[in-house]
Amino acid sequence: VKTVEELYSPVSGEVLEANETLEDSAEQVNSDPYADGWMIKVRLDNQEELADLLAPSDYAEFIDDA
Repeated sequence: VKTVEELYSPVSGEVLEANETLEDSAEQVNSDPYADGWMIKVRLDNQEELADLLAPSDYAEFIDDA
C-alpha cells in the first residue's frame, strides 16, 4: 500500500533533489538512512540551524530513553 505523508524539516531551505528510488523501496529510509535511504537534498537558507540538530549518537540515546 502506497501512502503519502508530510515531511517536517528541522531546517529551512530549497529542496534540490528527491530520492525517487524510495518510490519502489521505501524501506530504505529505515534500513539505510545515511546512504541509499536519503529522502531529499536541501540547499540551506540558514547554516546556523544546523547547530540545533542532534548528533546521530545523541538521537539514538534520545529514542532509547523514549
